Amino acid sequence: MKSLVLPEIEAYAEAHSMAESDVCRRLREETFRTMDLPQMVVGPLEGAFLKMMIRLVQAKRVLEIGTFTGYSALCFAEALPSDGSVITCDIDVKSTTLAKKYFAESSHGQNIDVKLGPAIDTLQTVTGPFDLIFIDADKVNYVNYYQKAMDLLAKRGVILIDNVLWNGDVVQSPPVDDSTAAIQELNRAVHADSRVSAVLVTIRDGLLVITPQGQ
Repeated sequence: MKSLVLPEIEAYAEAHSMAESDVCRRLREETFRTMDLPQMVVGPLEGAFLKMMIRLVQAKRVLEIGTFTGYSALCFAEALPSDGSVITCDIDVKSTTLAKKYFAESSHGQNIDVKLGPAIDTLQTVTGPFDLIFIDADKVNYVNYYQKAMDLLAKRGVILIDNVLWNGDVVQSPPVDDSTAAIQELNRAVHADSRVSAVLVTIRDGLLVITPQGQ
């Protein structure tokens, strides 16, 4: 993933945002040492943004579609009240094994429930409402995830969808690949959905912030 923001600007923003925890830092560093595509980690700045959203929404129940190595799930858990909970789902055994290692080291990890298997199937088994839903998984299913998230969202909840600028490729026509086409479709669908208000934030690789109309 290429940076859409100058590295020195990203570093300045990180330095002037809430700091990542020690366990998140170690998880991020091990992810970059050991995992393929480590840039999939949301990183300190977006992690701080996710924590802020938890506090603004006063969330207690979080659903995450796409765990990877667990950095974002851990950020959510750290920001939740003690009786809060995170359900996070992924299909990859290797990445979720690393996630569970660091969840076990964190005092907040007991509030994270990892569901292993295709997210489309997992979403049929969970019960809403969720105060915050974070979508950061396979892009070709983004519209499907969004539609299901709307069914599971609390009346005053928020949906966050990551990578909606997709390295800037979303401005290309025709789309360069299936993932780009799927993200373009998602962005159009959200923009046209009269049930919601949304803003596309240019943090990292683009983040859609979606709330029900009238909230």
